[in-house]
Amino acid sequence: MWTETDIPDQSGRTALITGANSGLGLQSAKALAAKGARVLLACRSAERGAQALREVQAVADTAPQLIALDLADLSSVHKAAGQAREATGDALDVLINNAGLMATPRSRTADGFELQFGTNYLGHAALTWLLMPALRGGTGARVVTLTSVAAIGARVHLDDPNFEHRRYNPGAAYGQSKLANQTFALELDRRLRAADEDVLSVVAAPGYTATGLTSAMARSQRLPLVSTVLGAITKLGDALLAQNVRMGALPQLYAATAPEVNGGDYIGPKTLQLRGEPVIVQPLRAALDRETGAGLWQLTAKLTGITPDPS
Repeated sequence: MWTETDIPDQSGRTALITGANSGLGLQSAKALAAKGARVLLACRSAERGAQALREVQAVADTAPQLIALDLADLSSVHKAAGQAREATGDALDVLINNAGLMATPRSRTADGFELQFGTNYLGHAALTWLLMPALRGGTGARVVTLTSVAAIGARVHLDDPNFEHRRYNPGAAYGQSKLANQTFALELDRRLRAADEDVLSVVAAPGYTATGLTSAMARSQRLPLVSTVLGAITKLGDALLAQNVRMGALPQLYAATAPEVNGGDYIGPKTLQLRGEPVIVQPLRAALDRETGAGLWQLTAKLTGITPDPS
């Protein structure tokens, strides 16, 4: 079984991880730092980011760095990308698009996008494009983008991604955002290959992992009774069914470091894509659809105002 001990030496490599203040992001940051990587922790909360920085520093040989990033605000994404490029001297080896939120009540980002689509997907797609010059300057660079089993059965509505013309459903919005992540990562892989770039785009999914995401989802509900009931259900589910964060982080760590990984691979847990060691699994047919991938690529450029890279 592949574990953190199998991560190759990361000395001299730099990794940026979004949502690195807790859960999968923090676990990945500590694992890579312990193997010698310089880790940039991209976090929205300054207070939680500072605490995470101290935890990573405790196991790091190379000093980590905190970068302020709010994926729900494109101006913050631009600033974070600029700071990361400056901090790395345009030499970034790993980008892990890890951060996310789940099944929130209807809300909008600073730029007016549906909150989950804007945060989980658009913010990460924008960050990836803006960091591409730094990734080109890295050595065998990789972009690892997280999806979820919640993408199964989902659909990316290119004509209405922000639920402006259809009834809002928190679960459907989450599924769409995670399918968009998977679709984008595979389209990015196709375009990197076509441009003969030395950068890999890989998909990863943590399975059912007790990260705190489900409890945060419960707390976000506006009705107290709904929040209480969901909180009890998710707490029970995490206790009985979920794997721990160390196991849940293995797919993205494998995707980011294993020598045998290829561009376009999808790494997830072995057992029903919910639990177990990281293995290569089959991407969703919807995510592999080239027409959808090209359409999402163009829509993302239109919504974010960022020139796609590679073009």
